[in-house]
Formats: sequence, C-alpha cells, structure tokens
Amino acid sequence: MRILHTSDWHIGRTFHGSSTMEALAGVLEALTEQVREHAVDVVIVAGDVFDSATPSAAAYTLLGDALVALHGTGATVIVTSGNHDSAARLGFQARLLRDGIHVLTDPLAIGTPVTVDDADGPVHFFGIPYLEPAIVRQYWPEGDSDGRQLRTQAQTMAHAMQLVRSGIEAHPGRSVAIAHCFAAGVDATAGLEREVRQGGLDVVPLSVFDGPDYVALGHIHGRQQLSERVRYAGAPLHYSFGEQHKPRGSWLIDLDAAGFASAEWLELPVPRRLVTLTGTLDEILSTDTVAAHADDWVCAIYTDAQPQTEPMRRLRESYPYCAMVQHQPVVTAEKDERSYSQRLRTAVTDADRVEAFLEHVRAGHGASEAERALIGEVLDERVRADALV
Repeated sequence: MRILHTSDWHIGRTFHGSSTMEALAGVLEALTEQVREHAVDVVIVAGDVFDSATPSAAAYTLLGDALVALHGTGATVIVTSGNHDSAARLGFQARLLRDGIHVLTDPLAIGTPVTVDDADGPVHFFGIPYLEPAIVRQYWPEGDSDGRQLRTQAQTMAHAMQLVRSGIEAHPGRSVAIAHCFAAGVDATAGLEREVRQGGLDVVPLSVFDGPDYVALGHIHGRQQLSERVRYAGAPLHYSFGEQHKPRGSWLIDLDAAGFASAEWLELPVPRRLVTLTGTLDEILSTDTVAAHADDWVCAIYTDAQPQTEPMRRLRESYPYCAMVQHQPVVTAEKDERSYSQRLRTAVTDADRVEAFLEHVRAGHGASEAERALIGEVLDERVRADALV
C-alpha cells in the first residue's frame, strides 16, 4: 500500500497580513498531481487543516475542493483535527462525506479504525484528534493505566495510544496511527508552532508510539524523522521566516505485507521564496540585491548605526513583498552603561548636552556631521534671538 503523509495545511492563515489562500490552493493542486502520479492509495492529513477554530466560508470551499480533488484520484483520504481546528466544526459533516473521505475528530472513536484493503490484506488507520487534557479527560474519568487523572499531553497521548494498541489487537493486520502533538526528539529549528512548549509536560515520549507499522504526526512545520516509522511531514507552505530554509513536501510511505517498507520525500513547489536580507539599508537596496530578490518575500534587517527614515516605504519601492523590517545596528564599540544624568555631568555647553542626549537614546551613537551642523545653527539662532530680547 502507498500512503501520502501531509499535515498542517492551516487553511486561512495570513502571512504578515497577506492571504495565503491562493498560494495554498496551488500547492494542494500540485500535491494532488503527486498523488495521481505515484498511484497513492491513502492520503493522510495529520491535523491543523484550518488555521482557526472559526474558518471563513472561503476556507471551507478550499478544503472541499482539495478533498474532492484528492478523492478524484482514486485515493482514500483520512483527515484528523489539530489544535488550531475546531473538532466539532471540522467533523460536523463527516457523516455526509462520500465514501473514501474520512474526517476523524471523535476521541471516543480512537480505537475504531478506518480499514483499507490491498493485495496483502487490510491496513487499519487509527486517527487521534488533538487531545487537550483539560477538555478530553471527561471521556476517560478512570484515568490512565495506573489510575491517574489525565493532566498532561504525555499522559493523554499515552492513553490514546493504548486504545490504538487495543484496536490493533482486535483488528489483525498492518496498522497506521495518525496524531497531532509535540513528540520528544524534534529538532527545535524545524519550524515550531507558536503554541508549542518545549520541555516539560507537553512533550510526548517517542516510546508512546510503539505498536503501529507507521505513525504520521502533525504539529511541527518542518520535516522530521524521529525514527524510521515515526515522522512529521510539516506544512505545505512557509508560514514564517523561521521556516524559510526548510523544504516543503510530504512523505510517500510504502507498506508491504510485513509492514513498513520505505519512505520517500516528495518536494512541493514554493509559490514565493522567503529570504532574510542583512546589511546596511543601501546594501539591501543595491541593484544586484534587488534584481535577485524583487519577487521574494523579504525580511530586511538593516545594520546602519542610526535608524533610517521610512525604511519600509523605501524597501517596498524595490521589494513589493517586503513583509518585515528590523533595525539591528552593528555594535563596534563597548557599550557605554552610563545613565543620562551621568552623561550630563560631563556636558559643558548646550551642544554637549544635546550630544549626551543623542548618545543615550541611540545606544552610544552621537550626532552625525550633518546633524552637528544643524544643531549648531539652531543653537546660534537661539543665542541671536536671546540677544534681541
């Protein structure tokens, strides 16, 4: 059996105020072509289908179009809910969906698989929706296997996987689990969700996922292989500049009669590259740099000693897709830790006092030559005005 593992579509997310709907629609079309080209039997979407618990009408339309297109390839589609989804809203139409499209959002159905047969027999897919302990512990008041109340993500996922293993025992054959969580062993640079807390109670030990032939995880936006049979596919789009160097794609998983056989990474197109440009504002606006990146999403970090006037306006004249600008001056000297009052103690003239103020608010950088000339003119004019009084 051939499985395509994708996740974290985040339909409806904006990128620095710009809609990603059109870009995501194009990427999902490319993903559908890969499903057709590689004769995929089952497509898994491991949570965070929507970016919001209250998706817009356009988001529902995009999801519907994508599911219908994937189903049209002949593949079975299995979708689970993530922490960004409302399980109720995502799952309300599950009963109305055509055969071959399954939306799994009910915690009480974790041990009941969706079964797909191939030439080697059945493959059982166990979908685990995102489990917030405070919300789902009501379903299992008896607690975990030791009788402890489910208070952490690790405990809750361990209990859910025990239900999966019970389901595996009751349904002989190969098995696949689908979950949305933060598992131990994830590379912290892989593109973490904003809500993910590293270290502590939200981390699920890798051993929790023992049992199935393959575990398709969602929640991390970068490709990750935690073991041969436990993987994250990441998001199909870059949703932050921190993800810009991470490939976008999905895992193509083959199961043979014995279980997991192989995994292949399928790259997805990147509609618009993300780049971070660092240098002085003049360097970033140089002809060669603009020519190379005019069509990219740009994060500009300019290193001029002083803040520049209207940097975003100037950048967008050359980079229409400049999304961020940050001023990070290069520190060339040891920082002066004196307070403003301490600086004033050494100031003798009014010009000295202005210089002390500028140094204080500009991290040690005083007036430029042009500014000193202007300050001198203002102070001279004040002296002349006082003389006329």
